[in-house]
Amino acid sequence: MRKSNTQPLKDILKEYIDALGHRRKLKEVNIVSQWEKLMGKTIARHTTGIFVRKKTLYVQISSSVIRNELLMRRESIINHLNQAAGEAIIENVVFR
Repeated sequence: MRKSNTQPLKDILKEYIDALGHRRKLKEVNIVSQWEKLMGKTIARHTTGIFVRKKTLYVQISSSVIRNELLMRRESIINHLNQAAGEAIIENVVFR
């Protein structure tokens, strides 16, 4: 016999994550983990470190040429990352 108040596990987990306030952090982790997919293999190959802190994405780049190219495209990168996340998660990007 099936209970009338059953819910899909997906919905229950979403409610739980929202109740704990971890949705934003999960989206930040998702951006970091999908960096190669979002930016491409060439850029990912020269990325040595990446993390998010206080709505700022910090990216360590080993190539000065790629770093300068990314600096010129900073606004479009922010828009692309936020579009992939589904909301405004990143406000600034720092390339080191």
